Amino acid sequence: MSEQTGVTKAYFAGGCFWCLEALYERIPGVIAVRSGFSGGSTQNPSYEQVCTGTTGHAETIEITFDPSRISYREILEWFWKFHDPTTVNRQGADVGAQYRSVIFYTDESQRELAQQSKSAAQTGFDSPIVTSIEPLRAFWPAETWHQGYFDHNPDAPYCRFVIAPKIAKLKS
Repeated sequence: MSEQTGVTKAYFAGGCFWCLEALYERIPGVIAVRSGFSGGSTQNPSYEQVCTGTTGHAETIEITFDPSRISYREILEWFWKFHDPTTVNRQGADVGAQYRSVIFYTDESQRELAQQSKSAAQTGFDSPIVTSIEPLRAFWPAETWHQGYFDHNPDAPYCRFVIAPKIAKLKS
């Protein structure tokens, strides 16, 4: 499972990467989270390019975690709780293909676990889960100002009204 020196990586898209990044950073066993882009055809896209909807990329996070502290299966369980996997190309007010729900797998084991997790998660939703499960072809880190966005901008309106309530829910 993409293991290097005792760590594993996972890649998810599920709406604004600022939200997923801020939530996963607070999960024990997660070492680092980076915002970026995956799933499209443009090499090393900029945020502005991805926002046009023409690159095919989704806002994606790269999670580096310690599998001795948290399993990939548990990382997947959080994914279903952190966003609405039943909406096509949308999370709340964020609309566009760049906000679609995707699990990007790095090997066959991750693909199988993602499929199993998706099937199990469906029982918790009235509408069908539309999350796709795709091979990771490339991950392009977003610009520096996107990294740790919530922690650097807690008073920004998006952070206060969208991300902070999700973090409060996570803590409770």
